[in-house]
Amino acid sequence: MTTSVTQTAHEVSSRALAWLHTQRELGALPADSTADLGEPDSVYKPLAESALAASLVLRESVSGSTELRFARELMDFCWRQLGDGDMLYERQLRYSMMTDPLETYAPFARGGLRHEPLENLLAHTGALRSVRAVEILPNRRLAVANAARVVGLDQDGRSYDWPTLTRATWLGATPEPWLIDWMTGYCLTHTVFHLTDWGARPSGLTEELTAYVATWLPVWIDIWAEIEQWDLVAELMIVGCCLTEPYCTASDWERLARVQHTDGLMPRDGDPVADDPERRFADHQHTTVVAAVAGTLAVSRALGGETAYR
Repeated sequence: MTTSVTQTAHEVSSRALAWLHTQRELGALPADSTADLGEPDSVYKPLAESALAASLVLRESVSGSTELRFARELMDFCWRQLGDGDMLYERQLRYSMMTDPLETYAPFARGGLRHEPLENLLAHTGALRSVRAVEILPNRRLAVANAARVVGLDQDGRSYDWPTLTRATWLGATPEPWLIDWMTGYCLTHTVFHLTDWGARPSGLTEELTAYVATWLPVWIDIWAEIEQWDLVAELMIVGCCLTEPYCTASDWERLARVQHTDGLMPRDGDPVADDPERRFADHQHTTVVAAVAGTLAVSRALGGETAYR
């Protein structure tokens, strides 16, 4: 990985993190929010995404002191929005079969913010046959398994059958790569994220799947870059950082840097970006999170952070 890649990736991730930190109040939960969360994707999920980015910046510890402070403050803000974990506890208590409290909690646990009653409840519900049998997408099952691993609910690594979970995914079938579509692209990226815990465990991807992804990843990146689907492009670039031998090219990073706005916002696609701050946040917060993660992992892999599980 070249010096130019490392420098560009650092600049992209630093600007993205600064934007997330500056705009964080736009992601605050409405004052009357309860654990019911009638529309969880509107603000609850973005909080979890911002916390994920912050947790990975802190985990990798390859950013400067300013970025590390931004990450800690961003994570603390998201945690306070969730009542220091109380909202997640209440949501899990009311809706035992929902997996989102565990998935949301994992980045906070990774960042050192723990909630003992929630962990006790998650350990109980996670052992129930009904919860284990919830019908969700295969890559989401991997998300739950990895979240349990991060939180410490699967310390011996035997609570989940990882090979079986992997085979159930699109990627696990090593299918015809030219038939991939937009939604399947996201399923592919998240399969890799969860198998490798966002690059901390490259060996979580089997040699066969690693070879398959390494062969076709450059093609997939070029396809979605050509039609300016920057959100998926950046997610695929994270996939490159999760491989045993990272795939990070100067041209990909220079292209991503060119489309990033000067304030750090990363547009989700080639459509015009609105001027209204709330609309900008709602439309492009996710892609900016992805850019922050991609840049952080690219820098970390360049500096040798490849297999240690932190």
